[in-house]
Amino acid sequence: MGLLATFGVFFIYSAQMASSQHQWMMQLVWLGLGAVVYLATSLLDYRLWLKYAHWVYLAALVLLVAVLIPGVGSVKMGAQRWLDFGPASFQPSEFAKLAVIIATALILTGNKLGTVRDSLQVLTKLALAVGFPMLLIMAEPDLGSALVIAPTVFAMLFVSNLSLRFFAGALGVFALLVGIVSFDVWRYANFLEENNLSPTSDRGSYEPHSWLPLRDYQRNRVLAFASPDKIDPMGIGWNQRQSLISVGSGGFVGKGWAEGTQAKLGYLPRSVAHNDFIFSVIAEEKGFLGSIAVIGLFGVVLWNGVRIAGLARDRFGMLLVIGVTALLFVHIFVNIAMTVGLVPVKGIPLPFISYGGTFVLSCCLLQGLVQSVYRFRRDF
Repeated sequence: MGLLATFGVFFIYSAQMASSQHQWMMQLVWLGLGAVVYLATSLLDYRLWLKYAHWVYLAALVLLVAVLIPGVGSVKMGAQRWLDFGPASFQPSEFAKLAVIIATALILTGNKLGTVRDSLQVLTKLALAVGFPMLLIMAEPDLGSALVIAPTVFAMLFVSNLSLRFFAGALGVFALLVGIVSFDVWRYANFLEENNLSPTSDRGSYEPHSWLPLRDYQRNRVLAFASPDKIDPMGIGWNQRQSLISVGSGGFVGKGWAEGTQAKLGYLPRSVAHNDFIFSVIAEEKGFLGSIAVIGLFGVVLWNGVRIAGLARDRFGMLLVIGVTALLFVHIFVNIAMTVGLVPVKGIPLPFISYGGTFVLSCCLLQGLVQSVYRFRRDF
């Protein structure tokens, strides 16, 4: 964790060398606070989270509702995702991820799963507990944060010995949803072409014609991934194209720290180079070797989570650690896959490396939970 955080500070500095911003300094502050949060959480017996799980979940719902209230939630870049507290801001969706993991662990701890029919009541309760926060997060809108919750919960269900038929059915539903979204995006592309509309200046024009709760900018991201040459590669598809150039130009050993040109010259936009696309900066300046080093460090963190889950003294601790590890894995996989063009662009940061106060504190708190499960594994 310390090495990953160090990577983050150095490459946030590098990504912003040509600008007047010095967010690497603020990142040091967040990491310092995160270290305190990590230590405090690791020293606290994780069973207290089981005792106060309902209150944690309720607090998360209150914050998610509050951020949607006009005048309370702060609007940035077209999304209402933040609560401002003076110079700092707080993103409730990060706290909601923790609340969902704890609520899921609570529900699954008190109920043994088997066949889908026998587990229907538990699954219904779980669907409601997970569904409400996801819908509120999507209303911000923050589709990326909402989507990472689903695979996290599925991982916790998988280790709870739920029937494989459930996962086969879920896979079928997922394939159906992908098909529906793909059809909607195809209609959107035809709508733009038939009406001679621009995907950027006429954003929102298609939304009244679709019954899916998607924004046009989200459809643009899918189109930019599926057909980058068709839908304004110099506009909507710009970030991912420049990210690919950054990664490819790094070669085997990279251009050297602070010697990257994509972020320095502004081709990789400075608004995203230090957060969602920080891996692109690392790949350009430290090449394949640096990228593998970062992925290797993440592998150690993830493997440690799996190991501690196996050492946990009870079902609740095991489910907590699996939830945290699955959540981090989804963040890591989607962020890196996004930078190399394997998935559409999503606003999903890279743990411990991307700039962001709430996200850094959230990652430290989650890993503190993992450490707490390990620390109290023999305390019966």
